[in-house]
Amino acid sequence: MQSDSTLPRSGPVNLTSAAFLIVAFLTGIAGALQTPTLSLFLSEEVHARPAMVGLFFTGSAVIGILVSQFLASHSDRRGDRKSLILGCCLLGALACVLFAWNRNYFILLFIGVFLSSFGSTANPQMFALAREHAERTGREAVMFSSILRAQVSLAWVVGPPLAYALALGFGFEVMYLSAAAAFIVCGLIVWFWLPSMRKDPAAGAGRLEAPRRNRRDALLLFTACTMMWGSNSLYIINMPLYIIHELKLPEKLAGLMMGTAAGLEIPTMLIAGYYARRFGKRFLMRVAVVGGLLFYIGMLTVHNPILLLALQLMNAIYIGILAGIGMLYFQDLMPGQAGAATTLYTNTTRVGWIIAGSLAGIAAEIWSYHSVFWLALGMIAVTVWCLLRIRDV
Repeated sequence: MQSDSTLPRSGPVNLTSAAFLIVAFLTGIAGALQTPTLSLFLSEEVHARPAMVGLFFTGSAVIGILVSQFLASHSDRRGDRKSLILGCCLLGALACVLFAWNRNYFILLFIGVFLSSFGSTANPQMFALAREHAERTGREAVMFSSILRAQVSLAWVVGPPLAYALALGFGFEVMYLSAAAAFIVCGLIVWFWLPSMRKDPAAGAGRLEAPRRNRRDALLLFTACTMMWGSNSLYIINMPLYIIHELKLPEKLAGLMMGTAAGLEIPTMLIAGYYARRFGKRFLMRVAVVGGLLFYIGMLTVHNPILLLALQLMNAIYIGILAGIGMLYFQDLMPGQAGAATTLYTNTTRVGWIIAGSLAGIAAEIWSYHSVFWLALGMIAVTVWCLLRIRDV
């Protein structure tokens, strides 16, 4: 009966799936053009000190959490995710325009970050809508989400090298306007091709609270993912300045390192998605932590450009599994709460940014950029403690 109802709509369903893939790629491109160069932009264009750079990342994470939690609550109860994603894309484009032509630190922090928080929320809302679409059309949700995550990683293969090429070759104005264009095109695709799935108020009323038996595990998973994303945030904030100012290596190497890691994340995500049922999500997350441990030990000891690029394989295992499996782990722990679970997972990245922004700025100001990687190892130690106590799903 299900196959009879879905068969006549196979064409539109395929078009809708293609639209999801494009939106995932474009929202990834918009973020990949901005995030890798942000610390360099603040340092060279806004002339902010290392502590102020860290404060900017912390402030942006706090504002992002408040915005995303409000939108998640609204969307899970009665919002139409399609119109919400469209609005987020437009506000994200407006934020990019502001960053292109404004160099006032506090205007960028309070107004620019507020607008860009809506733009960054487009991505988790798209994943929540994709999960609902997959369940409604009978698709395999784990593999579909993994493929969408791979699209985001593909965007990060192209984005960081392109961001450095645009910023260094044509200026930060061109780079930010390119990100704005990505948001606008994304909004058009959302408007014309993504499905509209309005909420049933009766079903939505009970979607805000996780099952009682899973609260402890959800808290442990939140802490683990926060520490993992926090260490990655330390790397993203610190690495470009570390490469340029301490190792005295070419500026473009930072973008190449990020792009290489993102390229290797794609097969990692797909392989993790394929084996998730066989080995379980907890086992895969533990594999990710081993990769992260080896990666940050390497960042503390390796200074050769070729070896730094080779280390990105460990980084790809670390982040690829986290990005592909972490969100699905939350959704399994919180059945019937796709938006809340996805946003809770996304907020682990933002809490990670809060911690990383504070620590990176202080450590770089007092000691050195190299010392920040020791803090990342400390975060991985906390992650190990959490993953040893969480149950499999």
